[in-house]
Amino acid sequence: MTGTVREDAASGSVELERYRVELTGYCYRLLGSAFEAEDAVQETMTRAWRGLDRFEGRSALRSWLYRIATNVCFSMLSASQRRARPMDLTGPSVAGDPLGPPLAESVWVTPVADDRVLNPDGDPADLAVARESVRLAFVAALQHLPPRQRAVLILCEVLRWKASEAAELLETTVASVNSALQRARATLAELNPDTAGGDAGDNRQLVERYVDAFERFDMDSLVALLHEDVTLTMPPHAFWVHGAENAHRWWLSPGPAACRDGRLIPVAANGTAAFGAYRLAPDGGHNAFSIQVLDIRDGRIAAIDYFLDTATMFPLFGLPERLPPASAERAAVTS
Repeated sequence: MTGTVREDAASGSVELERYRVELTGYCYRLLGSAFEAEDAVQETMTRAWRGLDRFEGRSALRSWLYRIATNVCFSMLSASQRRARPMDLTGPSVAGDPLGPPLAESVWVTPVADDRVLNPDGDPADLAVARESVRLAFVAALQHLPPRQRAVLILCEVLRWKASEAAELLETTVASVNSALQRARATLAELNPDTAGGDAGDNRQLVERYVDAFERFDMDSLVALLHEDVTLTMPPHAFWVHGAENAHRWWLSPGPAACRDGRLIPVAANGTAAFGAYRLAPDGGHNAFSIQVLDIRDGRIAAIDYFLDTATMFPLFGLPERLPPASAERAAVTS
């Protein structure tokens, strides 16, 4: 391999990597899974790399990559069921009800780390739209759309492509794109996913009060932060709780009460406040328990999604499975 070929290869790789974050965000909205989105983007990059020498610039590189990613996602979607949230599958539970058996990861809309799908250096207005469009409620609502409607809505409403650009990508007509967009909007209007909650920085005091109440296990203070119609969900179980009073009763039941003296480590997920939650262990350390994603609306917490599959969720956010006892942490700092 000559030096020029190596340089061209390196240059091509760097150019493709520029689009990884936005492509992952696009695939995540389409697929509803951080894991599948990363697989789809990796396959997109592989196909693009193999075809880069044949890419003649007939369209912009970005558009070409989105076309490949769309085709990859469509292939993945044709072989899988629609991902959901617990409230899509069953009615609400109450304190004392069993969690029920865990369901496969492929059932659920799963969280995603912000740094995988959001570019913090972009235009603030575009970033605000991007944050709202990766909220769990919005991504779950997208799963109700057929794949092509889903793609059209994301391209035109979220990424702000022209109908003609979306039509070229999907190899269809502008009229077909506009029709699909109209149907997609109508479906979302019926579902009415509320995503205008602001990020963690916009709700700093509320988030700090939540952490304080959780770590002190002060359920009265915690409930005071909730919407009356709050929902608590617990994938991979279909169990979910509706309403602040029911949430209060559930938190004081034997299972959740084991979170007393727990710890929360902040992470950034789905454009909102989120945490790795740890339960106290007998030796004074803390063991991974759940990823908590907060949906904040009108200055109160409208939903808390607890993702209990620690083996898959904690690595996604770069979190350890265990926190050592405080004495060990102090010793490590002073050594």
